[in-house]
Amino acid sequence: MTTTAIYASRILTPFEEISDAVIIVEGTQITGMGHRDEIRVPSGATDYVATGLTVVPGFVDIHVHGAGGHDVMEAEEEALDKIACTLARHGTTSMVATTVTAPIDDTCRSLEGIASYIHAHEKAQENPRLTSEILGIHLEGPFINPARRGVHPLAAIVPPSTGVFEQLLKAGDGRVKILTLAPEMPGGMKLVEAAAAAGLTVAMGHTDADYEQAREAIRAGARHAVHTYNAMRPFSHRDPGILGAVMTDPEVTAEIIVDGVHVAVPAIQVLIGAKGTETVMLVSDGIAATGMRDGAYRLGDFEVQVRDGVARNSEGKLAGSTLTMERALRNLVALGVPLIDAVRMATILPARRLGLGGKKGVIAPGADADLVVLTPDLRVAGVMTRGAGLA
Repeated sequence: MTTTAIYASRILTPFEEISDAVIIVEGTQITGMGHRDEIRVPSGATDYVATGLTVVPGFVDIHVHGAGGHDVMEAEEEALDKIACTLARHGTTSMVATTVTAPIDDTCRSLEGIASYIHAHEKAQENPRLTSEILGIHLEGPFINPARRGVHPLAAIVPPSTGVFEQLLKAGDGRVKILTLAPEMPGGMKLVEAAAAAGLTVAMGHTDADYEQAREAIRAGARHAVHTYNAMRPFSHRDPGILGAVMTDPEVTAEIIVDGVHVAVPAIQVLIGAKGTETVMLVSDGIAATGMRDGAYRLGDFEVQVRDGVARNSEGKLAGSTLTMERALRNLVALGVPLIDAVRMATILPARRLGLGGKKGVIAPGADADLVVLTPDLRVAGVMTRGAGLA
């Protein structure tokens, strides 16, 4: 078993800042951390020196469709490997593979392929490599509101149905972790209850729900808002809508895409001002074009064009992003959010949303050795995924 001692000018756990720190990694786990005068370094450990640098937990992205030229719905090992390796280079050490609305049979084939990939890589944990770990599947659709579909194909949207949901769950073989739906659609509340009872995080997204409908969904078990503001009924003083419910309920977590395109700066500030930094989390909504040049790419089963890093479909609608979590963190800090708060929003908060708060998104004994080394200008200088990397 390999032992590594990582010496850093500071670490953000991300609950506290520790200066002149050391992290001990044995195998795939963190076994010790703290000020270097307080931690015994095992003999024979390999040293990694990060002088002048900051070490934070690996980023956890619970809403990402692809990267490196590939979409998760390709669901083949080569494609998923490329996605996971591309994201890891940018500091995302854990991800939730996110689908887009497609015909049910196509979606089931994708779910089966992703689930098979996750299972195979769980069995290979004894020999980790530098790659983002796929923690599960996020079903974004098909139970969404056509009026707020964004770029989701209209013909593939289906009304909320527990029967179709069970079909998708079976194809996902226990790997589906998040379901995004529009609760106001006929059958929506029943599906919220069914998904919550199945142990999924039920997320409201691509929805035209008004305030009361959103509150009813929350009472039924919805606890998350997908790419807040985007593809949602807008807020107004007499019709606060779903945004009013999300902003005023501390039990509901909210995603935000901080890429300078999806959401205006004042709107980001309003969301964080209303909810604080403990229930708002960063996501990328990244697509196949992430880490690639401008050009044509696939999102699910349709084509999008990327120009100047912005993805749009043939109608000119935004189609995901090319954002990385690394860049989202920088953008958020540039808005005045303290670094340690921004780090929590990219690490422990999404990990907790998945029920993995002691394993992912934190630097602590017993946690997975998923670490990111940041330069003073918050660029990735090194990455470790489950003990692999950093050399």
